[in-house]
Amino acid sequence: MTTSIDRSATQAPVNVWNMAQRQLDEVARLIGLSDSIHEFLREPKRVLEVSVPVRMDSGDLRLFRGYRVQHNMSRGPGKGGIRFHPDVTLDEVKALAMWMTWKCALVNIPFGGAKGGVICDPKNMSPSELENLTRRFTTEISIIIGPEKDIPAPDVYTTPQIMAWIMDTFSMQHGYSIPGVVTGKPIAIGGSLGRDKATARGCLFVVDEAMRVIDRPIEGARVAIQGFGNAGLHAAELMTERGYRVVAVSDSRGGVANAKGLDVKGLIAYKEETGAVAGFGGGESLNNKDVLEYDCDVLVPAALEKVITKDNAPKIKAKIVAEAANGPTLPEADDILFDRGILVLPDILANAGGVTVSYFEWVQNLQENFWEEDEITPRLKMKMTRAFREAHEKATRYKIDMRKGAYAVAVSRVAEATKLRGLYP
Repeated sequence: MTTSIDRSATQAPVNVWNMAQRQLDEVARLIGLSDSIHEFLREPKRVLEVSVPVRMDSGDLRLFRGYRVQHNMSRGPGKGGIRFHPDVTLDEVKALAMWMTWKCALVNIPFGGAKGGVICDPKNMSPSELENLTRRFTTEISIIIGPEKDIPAPDVYTTPQIMAWIMDTFSMQHGYSIPGVVTGKPIAIGGSLGRDKATARGCLFVVDEAMRVIDRPIEGARVAIQGFGNAGLHAAELMTERGYRVVAVSDSRGGVANAKGLDVKGLIAYKEETGAVAGFGGGESLNNKDVLEYDCDVLVPAALEKVITKDNAPKIKAKIVAEAANGPTLPEADDILFDRGILVLPDILANAGGVTVSYFEWVQNLQENFWEEDEITPRLKMKMTRAFREAHEKATRYKIDMRKGAYAVAVSRVAEATKLRGLYP
C-alpha cells in the first residue's frame, strides 16, 4: 500500500519490534493492565519462518526467506498484509503484526493481528518469477492461513494480482474457489469496490475530524505527502477533491513542491508515465527529508517506518501528522511533537481504512453478496470517525497524545477479549 524511501536518510537503525513493545508498555501502565495480560500481549501467538525455493527465468533455483506472524487472535482470525521487500526482517514483521492487532481493535472489527513478508527485490524480478515466488510462499504458509484462520492482504510491493495468485494457489489445494482467503483481490474474482482507495479515504476522514478539533478550515489547507504509492497517491487525489491544497510530494526517487499547490492530476499522470514524481514540471525539486519539514498544515507520511526522528521532529511545521504509513514516527519524536502541540494521528488510526474495507470484502466473500461503493464509503466513514472520537476522548481525558489514546482503546478491547476467553486447556 506504500512506496519505499531511502532508509539511509534516517538515524541509526531502531529495532521496530522493541519500539512496538515499548508503545504497549507505556499504555499498559496508563490503563492499569495486569502483569499477566501485559506479558501475554507483548509476544506473538505464532511465528512461522519458511524457506521459499523459486525457479528463476534463467533456470536456476534461488532460495528466499519468508515469514508469517500471528500476534493475537483473541478477537477473531488474523488479518494483515504481506510485503515483498529486500529489507524485510522478522522483527519488522512481528511489530507490524502487533500494530495490526491494535488497528483492528481500534476500528472495532472482529480480527486479530497478523503480518507476512518475503525478503526479495520485486523490482528486479520478472512477472513469472514473482508468480513462482508468490505461489510457493502461499504453499509454505497455507498451513496457518484461511478465511477462518488468517487472511492476508496487499502491503509494500504486493498487488491485487499477487493476491489473485495467493487465492488461486490456496483454492487449488482445496479443490474449489475460496475468495475469502485474501482481501485486496481484483474485483473480477471477489474483490471489493472501494478497496483501492480505502487507506487514503480512511486517512482523509480522520484528517477532517482532526481539522475540526483544531478549528482549522479545510478549504485551502496545505498538505505535504511523503510516499506516492497507493496510499500517498490516492490521498493526494482525494484530499484535493475535498478542498485541501497539496503543496509537496515525494517518492523513493525524490520529490516536487509548489507552495501555491501542485497539479495533482498532472502529477499522477506523470508518475504513471515515468514511475516517479521527481522531474515533474509543476514545481521545485526536493527530497524525502525536505518533504517532512515542508511548510504545511497537514503532513502525511505514507512511505516506510522510522522517518520522523528526534532530529527532524523539531523542524516539522505541520499542525497535523497523519500516519498513512506504519510506524513512521519514533517514540522520542512522538514526545517532541506532542510537546509542540502537533496533533499526530497514529498509524493504527490514520491508515486503518484499508483493513476496514478488507473486512467488508471478507464479509462480502463469506456471504456471497457484494455491495455497491455508495454502501461501502458511508460504512467506512462511520468506522473511522467513531474510532477517531473514541481515541480523542481518551487522549483528552488522560492529557496524553493521540497514539496513547488510540492504544488505550485498542489494548483495552484486546485485553478484555483475552480475559473473557480464558485459557484452554
